[in-house]
Amino acid sequence: MKQTPTAAQLQQRLQQVLQPCQLEVIDESQQHHGHAGANGTGFGTHFRVRITAGVFIGKSAVARHRLVYDALQDFIDQGLHALAIETQTPQA
Repeated sequence: MKQTPTAAQLQQRLQQVLQPCQLEVIDESQQHHGHAGANGTGFGTHFRVRITAGVFIGKSAVARHRLVYDALQDFIDQGLHALAIETQTPQA
């Protein structure tokens, strides 16, 4: 059985890779019990990421999301099923 990620692991990775000025990672897995990709534990499959980072400046929403997905790819390979991503750039 694959080991599912924790919100803390995702947060640590995003901090390292994207160096955000604001970051919130919420495990919403319990809300998706019985949905595709749910593992029955209520943890580690569905997350919401709210992230504000300078690296997003000048990038489209698709490019911003790709940066987040790329940073978390190994967690996706381990069983992370769904990400809801909200990105922003820092206020000047």
